[in-house]
Amino acid sequence: MEKIKFQSEDGIIEFFVEEQTTVAGITYLLVSDSQDDEANAYIMKDVSEEGSEEASYEMVEDDELVAISKVFEQMLDDVDLEM
Repeated sequence: MEKIKFQSEDGIIEFFVEEQTTVAGITYLLVSDSQDDEANAYIMKDVSEEGSEEASYEMVEDDELVAISKVFEQMLDDVDLEM
C-alpha cells in the first residue's frame, strides 16, 4: 500500500492510500492513518492549481463527504465506512 506525506499546519502527516477515484474531473483519495482494521479514514480532494508541480489536497466535508464516501463504498465491497 502506498504511503504519502501531507504538509499540514501541524507538520508532516503520513497516510496510507487505500483507493483513488475521479468524479466530475476531480481526483479524490481515500486515505487511512494506519493499516489496522480499525483505522481512521479520510477523504482528500485534489485542489491543485492547473500546471502546479506539487499536488495540493484538502479534507472533504459535509454533503460532498457523504456523496464521495458512497462512491468509495461501492468500489470497496468489503469495507464499511462509518461517519
